[in-house]
Amino acid sequence: QVQLVESGGGLGQAGGSLRLSCAASGSIASISAMGWYRQVPGKQRELVAQITNGGSTNYADSVKGRFTISRDNAKNTVFLQMNSLKPEDTAVYYCKAHRGLLGISWGQGTQVTVSS
Repeated sequence: QVQLVESGGGLGQAGGSLRLSCAASGSIASISAMGWYRQVPGKQRELVAQITNGGSTNYADSVKGRFTISRDNAKNTVFLQMNSLKPEDTAVYYCKAHRGLLGISWGQGTQVTVSS
């Protein structure tokens, strides 16, 4: 099992910045990649950014150039630095761990609200 705990959400202003953290615990060695997803009411959860164990990253087009995903392997933590925030970034942000054949694990989510 892998447990994920997100933190760092809250209220931000358009043009401002927020930083999300996701701390992983449990069967860390089973994780092959970690990502951030977001969801607004009535819509499907969508990928924001992902980082593999090798450090490869990919981003949704809507956040490229504004958001940066990174990881601290020593602390088993993944970060999402969100700059140049827009009101449309408002969503619940979820951390996800990919565990290959063992499946996936989700965090509980953290609310991000961006005011205009």
